[in-house]
Amino acid sequence: MKGADNEHENSAETLLQSGQAWNGQHIEHYPAGKPEITVMKMTIPAHSELPWHTHPMPNTAYILSGSLTIEDKASGETKTFNAGEAFNESIDIAHRGFTTDQPAELIILYAGVAGMDLSIPLPGEEAEY
Repeated sequence: MKGADNEHENSAETLLQSGQAWNGQHIEHYPAGKPEITVMKMTIPAHSELPWHTHPMPNTAYILSGSLTIEDKASGETKTFNAGEAFNESIDIAHRGFTTDQPAELIILYAGVAGMDLSIPLPGEEAEY
């Protein structure tokens, strides 16, 4: 309600509403178990790459600043996301993110279950975080 003493108006903007990951993979279901939502803020330095990894649950990232390129290990497909953009990550598909000339800061929301790892490194890779 807008009153004489209150000139503020609420606004809402849908940043992402999709049942697909950035690479077209359809999100088929959420994991079974006791739901646990995790929200993480991640900062990735310039000229850095994350290790190859997978995620066992749906998750969405929002780029606060900089840009992040996501690379699919099997196909080599890449897509770059910039500040203000959101994307769904793939589920159980090996990928990594990397930065170029500037760092990236992002918020990631994981829709998992209690006790589930958020990120699983491929054999021989370090943990993502």
